[in-house]
Amino acid sequence: MTKFSFITKSFLALISLAICLVSIAPAQALDSALESLSEQRAIQQERSMSFEGPKEAGEQPNYVLTNVTGRDFHGQDFSKSSFAGAIARDTDFRDANLHGTTLTRVDFLGANLQGVDLSDTLADRANFQKTNLKNAVLTNMVAMGSSFAGADIEGADFSFAVLDSDDQRKLCLDAEGINPTTGISTRDSLEC
Repeated sequence: MTKFSFITKSFLALISLAICLVSIAPAQALDSALESLSEQRAIQQERSMSFEGPKEAGEQPNYVLTNVTGRDFHGQDFSKSSFAGAIARDTDFRDANLHGTTLTRVDFLGANLQGVDLSDTLADRANFQKTNLKNAVLTNMVAMGSSFAGADIEGADFSFAVLDSDDQRKLCLDAEGINPTTGISTRDSLEC
């Protein structure tokens, strides 16, 4: 091997390494920064909740980048609010109104969303794994890049929801029931 070809191969290896670092490191740095910000926001949110009085009429809470794991939000109205980036594992949202909310990158793992109104929500890259979505209304929801693996969708209405085609096919395997609010069958709403 000549000195020139060794230098050329070394130079190409360095360029490849630099490209890898530039393309991978920012994503990891962003995830790390979001995690840190989420933790700080959760602490701030917990402190402010303990000192706040009642909310003004019409004022919606902001749960962006908070940790609400295990909380009880049963039957509450969160319409047009935001939970973007929140961690809401095992949280009780039964019969809550989340109409028009922003749910980008929310982690709902194991949450109870039975009977919830998720119509007109932006829920891209959200984690709905192992959630209870029985009788939920998810009409017009945008859920690209989201995961519904292991979710109970009996009676859920997905009419006009924007889902990844792979998720839609997988959801069709378990689709059954009729939504008690809209009267639409889950299979029909998913176009199975």
